Amino acid sequence: MSRIPLFLSLALLLTAACAQAEVKIEKVPYDGWPNCYRISNGDVELVVTTDVGPRIMRYGFVGGQNMFVEFKEEIGKSGESKWFGRGGHRLWAAPEDLHDTYALDNSPVEATIKGHVITLTEAVENQTGLQKVIVVRLNETGSDVEVTHHIKNAGTKARELAPWALTQMALNGLAIAAFPPRGTHEEFLAPTNPLTMWAYTDFSDPRWTFTYHYVLLQQQPGNKRPQKTGLFNQHTVGAYLLGSDLFVKRTVADPKAKYPDFGCSYETYTADTFLEMETLGPLVNLQPGQTASHIERWSLYKNIKLPAKTDAAIDAAIGKYLK
Repeated sequence: MSRIPLFLSLALLLTAACAQAEVKIEKVPYDGWPNCYRISNGDVELVVTTDVGPRIMRYGFVGGQNMFVEFKEEIGKSGESKWFGRGGHRLWAAPEDLHDTYALDNSPVEATIKGHVITLTEAVENQTGLQKVIVVRLNETGSDVEVTHHIKNAGTKARELAPWALTQMALNGLAIAAFPPRGTHEEFLAPTNPLTMWAYTDFSDPRWTFTYHYVLLQQQPGNKRPQKTGLFNQHTVGAYLLGSDLFVKRTVADPKAKYPDFGCSYETYTADTFLEMETLGPLVNLQPGQTASHIERWSLYKNIKLPAKTDAAIDAAIGKYLK
């Protein structure tokens, strides 16, 4: 019987491991759109479309559920004369404005692939003079994704805006956002963060749960009363528990900068057909030709159980993923 030297066996194992740790980007049809790209490392997968956008339409474990909602009546189409939510992840400019915010993103975007990074670039928006770009970088193993958002002022006038990254989550999940570190009255005489309300915010709605460290919002299909709140946290983090899968998105906020909506770096909104997790960059006076950028980091976790909506239960179940 032949024997392989130990050093050679280790080398073969290492080679096999490296071969498996590979990000693949392949063109695929998806949900009626013929020009989509699947990005996968064998653990998780994302799907982006270039028929409209820029949009990320899917993020989940390979063979598992999509953490993002998809509006079946709106996907697979393009070229409409009005804006559609469609689902998935998108990029807007804050603050919200009926004219500029809902600029059409119903036309094809350009995809550029370099290694395991895909860049989605829209044409300059006729309505706003802005050009939006989303860059997706998936780690070779595991679930970590870096999503970079760029907004370029391709117009002729300066614009005050903030990059605004919005992720529409699937039905029946629970959103959890962390407050900044808490403390005593003696330690913190000044306020540490805003908790922003909209005119329709109703904190007596049973979909809300407030603990000492977290604010929770339950997505409830069929409940058409919208709810929204926002907060500031230097280490902004939000999570969404869908069944036993947990989606986490993070960004780093600048405590010295000015943020939209009375100072929010994170906002969460729900209606009857989705729940939205939103992070915001700082407001900037964007001159013609300049670009504002904003980075989110995503991750997924399996087999999560949350027995109660309490600090102790949240910390035990997912606390380590929120740090």
